[in-house]
Amino acid sequence: MPTLLRVGPYRFFCYVGDYNEPPHIHIEPDADEAKFWLDPIRLQSNRRFSRTEISRIQKLIQENQAQLLAGWNDFFND
Repeated sequence: MPTLLRVGPYRFFCYVGDYNEPPHIHIEPDADEAKFWLDPIRLQSNRRFSRTEISRIQKLIQENQAQLLAGWNDFFND
């Protein structure tokens, strides 16, 4: 599970088996987890994050979208 970004308590990563899906990112600090599609950015699933925290995470993804997409492409296309 390559970590593509860390911000505060959040780890942004993908699973090795994710290669057959569109680019997306998983986020977890502890037992909470969310999954966002990267282009366009939208929430795909949420487990235990509050709405406020989901908004904060979505903003972080927007700010780092290019880096996250590049990390996804580097991992799955090399």
